Amino acid sequence: MNLFTAFRKEWLESLRSYRLLIVVVVLAFFGITSPLLAKITPQIVTAIAPEGEALAQIIPTPTVQAAIQQYMKNMGQFCLILAVLLSMGAIAQEKDKGTAAMMLVKPLPRGSFLGAKFLGLAAVFAIAIVVAGIGSYYYTGLLFEFMDILDWLGMNLLLFVYALVIVAITLFCSTITKSQAAAAGISMGIIATGWIVGAIRGLGKYLPGELNTWGQRLMQGDTTISWIALGLSIGLIVISLLAAWLVFKRQEL
Repeated sequence: MNLFTAFRKEWLESLRSYRLLIVVVVLAFFGITSPLLAKITPQIVTAIAPEGEALAQIIPTPTVQAAIQQYMKNMGQFCLILAVLLSMGAIAQEKDKGTAAMMLVKPLPRGSFLGAKFLGLAAVFAIAIVVAGIGSYYYTGLLFEFMDILDWLGMNLLLFVYALVIVAITLFCSTITKSQAAAAGISMGIIATGWIVGAIRGLGKYLPGELNTWGQRLMQGDTTISWIALGLSIGLIVISLLAAWLVFKRQEL
């Protein structure tokens, strides 16, 4: 058994377990509703608050940039949540149930086993972000204006890289433990540490979260490029997968 065969197994599992469908539906929902929410926020405030009309006058008039910010906020949050939920049991659950040992006696190299898990999850998020991006682009165009398609693609590509960082980190955490809950807890601890470090003045622009900010800048016509944040994000993906492989190949299953 090789990497391609293992990836095919992961892909079929994503289809049969409805993992792909769930991620696509969730991200597409928040992608499509983001421009709508940005558009109707003043009306919502006016309708539900006694002093709504006064508050609505304070709220800036909805613009395409508000729709983009809402999209990136929602997608960033739910990509993180889904990446942790889907990745936390990718290795830990298979070790706990003994299916990992069965796969590895095929024989399947442990590196291919890990690589297939990562590629399978990457494929799921790639498809989900494409669907969400197309839906959000269309409805943002209807409600506000159609934007530069290349900038929109670039923004979503950066979002995809951000999602892969979370997937890779959580896969590493899933490798070092047999508990899904522990894997999720350790992963969120690492992510929270990144948020704390990013709150320190000047450091946030070097961390993966900067990719989402970079994407929003693209849509504003700002050509400032955050190469360090992109390089660090790719480095974290590589280091996490390499560390997971080094740990996994020494584990008794």
